[in-house]
Amino acid sequence: MHGMWSGTLSFGLVSVPVVLFPALRRRPVQLRMLAADGTPLKRQYVCSADGKPVEGDRLVRGYPGEDGKYVVIEDQELEALEPEKTRDINLLHFVDVQSIDPFFCERPYFLAPSGSAKAYRLLAKVMEEQGKAGIATFVMWEKEYLVAIIAERGLLMAETLRFADELRTPEQVGLKATPVADAKLVKAFAAAISSLSRGRISREELEDRYARRFKSLVDHKRKTRSAVVRTEVEENELPDNVVDMVAIFKERMARAR
Repeated sequence: MHGMWSGTLSFGLVSVPVVLFPALRRRPVQLRMLAADGTPLKRQYVCSADGKPVEGDRLVRGYPGEDGKYVVIEDQELEALEPEKTRDINLLHFVDVQSIDPFFCERPYFLAPSGSAKAYRLLAKVMEEQGKAGIATFVMWEKEYLVAIIAERGLLMAETLRFADELRTPEQVGLKATPVADAKLVKAFAAAISSLSRGRISREELEDRYARRFKSLVDHKRKTRSAVVRTEVEENELPDNVVDMVAIFKERMARAR
């Protein structure tokens, strides 16, 4: 795999060249809207007032207000707000790994060493032994991310973190902690949990069973040629100027003979 971002993990006088790889992959269940004849459809912006389509050169961005009106934001204004482009993952400070609430974790990435791995492995070893995680910021795709750098089994991972104002509090959804007074019920629930407890969750338990059933359905339809459509666009998707390497090879063989 090719890394999606490369730069330097730095703090103080320490610089560790790294490459970022996504730890997630696309879910196998992906559907596309088609016309009845199998032609792929595309989305289009339509004016809500007259129902007419709006071309790209007439589109502007607007931020909705509480009064129902929109504040128009120009592209140049958005560009001025973009963070400074840099190739550094700036480690701000270290915290205990257990202090990071999983509720704030958003998307995992692998950090691989770039070039010499000596500094990388040394940093991963010390962080893992001390049970520390690094809190850092970095810029990718013109957006600044807050990440937690975590060491596990000699490897470094970067977990993007949600910002505090993105999460609701329990009180905002009407939840609050209330004490339980019935000791017998507490003991009964504890026994039930203990009877079903295991050390760790297995990888098999994390399988997407719906995706597996969906793929089996698609494979069956392909084998039986059931409801498989092929549009003219797909049949003629190669441009006219594509070189036929087989024809050229046959012609040269004939000349050689």
